[in-house]
Amino acid sequence: MILTQGLAASRVMRSIAAMVAAMVSLIAMPASAQDPASAQDNAAWKPETFTLANGMTAVVLPDHRAPVVTHMLWYRVGSADETPGKSGLAHFLEHLMFKATDEIPAGEFSKIVARNGGQDNAATSFDYTAYHFRIAKDRLPQMMRMEADRMVHLKLDEQEVIPELNVVREERRQNVESSPAAVLDEMVYAEIYAGHPYAIPVIGRMDELAKLTRDDAVDWYRTWYGPENAILVVAGDMTAAELKPLADEIYGAISRRGDLKVRQWPAVRELSRSVELSHSDPKVSQPSWSRHWLGVATGDADAEALRVGIEILGGGRTSRLYRELNEKGEAVMSSGYSMDMEARGIVAISATPAPGVSIEEIEAASAELTAKFLREGPTAEELERAKKMIAASAIFTRDNQMSMAEWYGQLLSAGQTIEQIEGWDKRIRAVTASDVMRAMNRYLAGTHHVDAVLLPEGR
Repeated sequence: MILTQGLAASRVMRSIAAMVAAMVSLIAMPASAQDPASAQDNAAWKPETFTLANGMTAVVLPDHRAPVVTHMLWYRVGSADETPGKSGLAHFLEHLMFKATDEIPAGEFSKIVARNGGQDNAATSFDYTAYHFRIAKDRLPQMMRMEADRMVHLKLDEQEVIPELNVVREERRQNVESSPAAVLDEMVYAEIYAGHPYAIPVIGRMDELAKLTRDDAVDWYRTWYGPENAILVVAGDMTAAELKPLADEIYGAISRRGDLKVRQWPAVRELSRSVELSHSDPKVSQPSWSRHWLGVATGDADAEALRVGIEILGGGRTSRLYRELNEKGEAVMSSGYSMDMEARGIVAISATPAPGVSIEEIEAASAELTAKFLREGPTAEELERAKKMIAASAIFTRDNQMSMAEWYGQLLSAGQTIEQIEGWDKRIRAVTASDVMRAMNRYLAGTHHVDAVLLPEGR
């Protein structure tokens, strides 16, 4: 299972920063990957959408180069919707969705997918839980029937639930408790999102995981899982005209639940102070430093300008951080990212000092570079280069059905519309230097932040 968890979520976001940069301009790019030059003019590629009578939304992202489809079902529920004291429940049920139904024995779901030449997996984050498979087009109806089956007929037997809970707990031990960076990540999220459910790790806290029961899982399933809370995204060799009859027959046969819960979160509060957190561990070989600010929610008016600004400040080898820190031998690694979620995301920069350079020195140098950028803004060359880099990487992302389905699914789950997603590229191209200055200063200048320092033991 894929888990987007805590500031493990931010690590995932950092690791796919290039993909995110690609996607933001890809969304309105209706080209085949074979002909990127004509991307903006090829009206043949256009997302198609329809809604079933039971409330399920469906989106088709055509890619007819091979008779293969990627099918993703997104539920608008994640760890941030959990009841206090029951952290990890959303991710726990994600595991259990691969157990038995009335038609499929426990453990057979993925085996059936594999026997048909496909791959499947799932992911849990703050905002959503998503299930996907990639399969030959002619096997899609069978896979859809299996997905519909577990939407309503999941069997949660006690002998299956408790062992799987132990699997989740072991996952936490391996991915969080044995990872110094993940431990520090959780500390940062707890601080920056104090009073908001994003402060709770997606994978859950170990003491609360130990108390989860079969009844908790059943209640979660009945509270959130139903067609009106689901978004179907199909990318690949498919059209809406082909998918709609299948979706009507298979998913449309499921009655609207009518009593599903609607998420209600408190607002993310501004930080009341700046804090430095640190964590040391003998497994740490190189110290690192990062600074985190509260950014924007998905769809915010400043999202595009902030994204371009962070690309200029820390987005790669042409960024200011890289040119001033890495190329001058002060850092071995530096980066920046802007993370958009349904609630306010995080804007961050980070640096790993070169041997002989202290954490204090790399922090001071990074802060000085950031302050200078906030005062002066981007040059015309930097602005155009950043926007072109975002656009160029999109061409490669378009080659991957999964990344397209993921991008649409994530944004739709966060409340975006198809029109808003498709318009992102145009908005990126329209960003001006003054837009970048305004957004970067609004969220980074004079605001409180959380610094995180990862150290070898004894430092």
